[in-house]
Amino acid sequence: MWRSCIAVVAVFVSAQSVSAQEGRIQRGRTFVQTNCAMCHAVGRVGESPLQEAPAFRSLGRRYPIEDLAEALAEGIITGHPSMPEFQLDAAQVNDVMAYLESIQE
Repeated sequence: MWRSCIAVVAVFVSAQSVSAQEGRIQRGRTFVQTNCAMCHAVGRVGESPLQEAPAFRSLGRRYPIEDLAEALAEGIITGHPSMPEFQLDAAQVNDVMAYLESIQE
């Protein structure tokens, strides 16, 4: 009986974790579409509107994606001339990171 209870709890916790991750990914997608898509390709396909702005799906080829978390929290210094400066709170960093990790090639 205890084993079946533990199995039910494990499935429930796993489902909550997946749901929470999907929420982070969706919030991250919304953030980058709102704030970054005018220059960067922010999805799994497409070209960046601004040629020198890298497609977000290819960032992992340049450097470890997890390294961006600190830059997002501390404030990204412009990567190209028209890029605004951003400083995200911890929840926004987690959301954007979840989205970026979900689209890497």
